[in-house]
Amino acid sequence: MATTDPIADLLTRIRNAITAAHRTVVLPSSNSKREVARILKEQGYIADATVAPATEYPGELLTITLKYTKDRRSAITGLRRVSRPGQRTYVGTGQVPKSLGGLGTMIVSTSSGIMTGHDARKAGVGGEVWAEVW
Repeated sequence: MATTDPIADLLTRIRNAITAAHRTVVLPSSNSKREVARILKEQGYIADATVAPATEYPGELLTITLKYTKDRRSAITGLRRVSRPGQRTYVGTGQVPKSLGGLGTMIVSTSSGIMTGHDARKAGVGGEVWAEVW
């Protein structure tokens, strides 16, 4: 099933899985979704992200394993889509925002690739702010 906004679909599936206390989320894979999952894994929000071929249709499936504490609280407190198809949000090199004063993570699509807001500020690049995770 095609979606208008694949990043929002990814974030919504993760948010719904956390609410239902699921261990994994399975969704169609794309390069941008894999990059977002890579960032979430590097930042410690998810346990793992793997890609496997789909059996029922062409393409690949991205399986995200969520991370929980011993008392079943998720490592992800919140997810928010910043730039949407109807209202894109672009920032310059010196205007990359911080999430929760630096405690959260901004995901930014730059000319140098998809990276965290911290890495974008360090590299001195701006771009489209995709999402905020805390």
